[in-house]
Amino acid sequence: MFSFLVKRILSGSLIIVLVSMIVYTLFFFGPESPALELCRRDTNNRCGPDSAKLVEYEDRLGYNNPVHEEYGKWAKGLVAGRDIHVGQTVYECPAPCLGLSYRDRSLVTDQMKKRFPVTLSLAIGASFLYLAIGVTVGVLAARRRGTFADKALVSSTLVLSSIPYYLVALMSFLFLTLDTSVFPDVGYTPFFDNPAKWATGLLLVWLVMGLYGATSYTRYSRGAMVESLNEDYVRTAKAKGLKARSVVAKHALRSALVPVVTIFGLDVAFLMSGTVFTEQIFSLEGIGKWGVDAVNIMDLPVVQATSLVLAIFVVISTMVVDILYSVLDPRVRLS
Repeated sequence: MFSFLVKRILSGSLIIVLVSMIVYTLFFFGPESPALELCRRDTNNRCGPDSAKLVEYEDRLGYNNPVHEEYGKWAKGLVAGRDIHVGQTVYECPAPCLGLSYRDRSLVTDQMKKRFPVTLSLAIGASFLYLAIGVTVGVLAARRRGTFADKALVSSTLVLSSIPYYLVALMSFLFLTLDTSVFPDVGYTPFFDNPAKWATGLLLVWLVMGLYGATSYTRYSRGAMVESLNEDYVRTAKAKGLKARSVVAKHALRSALVPVVTIFGLDVAFLMSGTVFTEQIFSLEGIGKWGVDAVNIMDLPVVQATSLVLAIFVVISTMVVDILYSVLDPRVRLS
């Protein structure tokens, strides 16, 4: 186990570094200078792609230097902090320094600390409902394979998943919040400020994300469960006279969860990188909406920070999934 963790941490760290290098390089050599938006904001849109003012900003921000040199400064700022020069102003950025947002000249690290709890709250609630609803319905459908109940459950998930997610979220917000006020207080409240308001404010968002996401988990769980119920060890358990509930819970379900956990690990990682449509529709200031807005205005430090967060959570989730394999299936051993 220890050697496995060391190997995965080393390989995961390499992946994170490569992702950050690729994102930085793509924007560094992009069709439009990352300094252009900041220059336009400071000069009331009088800064053009070939203006002397833009060259001054590029010199100050380092975009006329070699890309490896500037990436090295950015990476060093993560562990030691750095000073960022914009125009005639110098911004002190303590470690871990993720840069300075070109939109409002705020420290990206401070903005990340503010927005991360919003996305984390969405991911926690949605991922719990993904599994709780999806696996439960999938197991029930598998146990009644071929019956009307099975067909009805599978058909309902297909109908819901065929509707675009943004439409489901938008209609839910319009009818349940603005029109009928069933969920009047949709929004984010810090958990430690008011736990009850935190839960009630995100309840509709969790339900929309959870119910929609659970449709795919229902199909995954049903397929895996049908296969597990036909395995020899399940038939042996039944022949020994074990109760049906015990056979399903302790034998069939355990192995059926292996493919579900694989998909769930990646879904949690992408939830942690931000749910763009959800945050946009429900006016939640999370990482996803922040990152997309940053791409539109070439805000390189913010794009770099959100990409780094995504890479970190993908690495962590895949490592956790690999460990869970050996817990769920005794035939799997880590080496």
